[in-house]
Amino acid sequence: MAAAECSHHPVKLVMDMDTKAKPPQPHWYERRVQPCVAELLGTALFVCIGCLSSVEDAVGTGRLQPALAHGLALGLSIAVLGDISGGHLNPAVSLGMWLVGGLNITMLIPYWVSQLCGATIGAGLAKAVAASERYGNASGGAFTIITADEQVPSVLGAEIILTSFLILVVCMGAANGKTKTPLAPFCIGFSVTVNILAGGAVSGACMNPARAFGPALVANYWDYHWVYWVGPMIAALLVSVLVSSSSGDASLNAAAMMESTSSELGIPMLAAGLGITALPQDQLTESIL
Repeated sequence: MAAAECSHHPVKLVMDMDTKAKPPQPHWYERRVQPCVAELLGTALFVCIGCLSSVEDAVGTGRLQPALAHGLALGLSIAVLGDISGGHLNPAVSLGMWLVGGLNITMLIPYWVSQLCGATIGAGLAKAVAASERYGNASGGAFTIITADEQVPSVLGAEIILTSFLILVVCMGAANGKTKTPLAPFCIGFSVTVNILAGGAVSGACMNPARAFGPALVANYWDYHWVYWVGPMIAALLVSVLVSSSSGDASLNAAAMMESTSSELGIPMLAAGLGITALPQDQLTESIL
């Protein structure tokens, strides 16, 4: 009997260890609602600053003012909100992160809705504080560079190239286990600044469907609006293929494992720089690629 009683102790000990080893799971509000609120807030601030930089563009600064305003606003927003949602603030970035395994599909649509609502709020705030005459002259910060069908191919091509550069910086600087860096938020912001300086005269350098949608809705300007959705979304698809073919699976899987572990413990982790930070376990897929 003593031997039988002793034989049960290892089983009981293992069960106790398993019970104690399980960390408390984050509340559903933290896993589902907080990230969407962070995306809404971050996108609203980013779009508001971006629209104001375009509407109130000082004479003689050219593209420098909107380039610096957009890049710095994006980098700062990602840096302060990245631990909550990943700091995507861009439907094309969210699509790209889902395609490489950094976001669960159940959160993709909520992220998109939050980003579009945030962009509308941001554009509305810009309209509320900007001088009405300058706001009207700039169409509320909407993208008005396309005036004829002949421009569509070049604008579409520019948007694909510029957005590809942006999303590549996001994936390699924030999600790749070998190349990710704590400076990713500002690398991403700088990539936006560079893209606007280089391609602003060609396409407006939108790179973000939410940035195009908010001002278009508030100012009711929809001419060629579809270009600023199609271009960035194609870029997300292209970059996901490029990252899948050029990145080491092992390093990306290791990054996903680290983020999943920190999420289970309820510890925020800026593993993704831009923000592909540690999201809760049920928002991450089993591996990045």
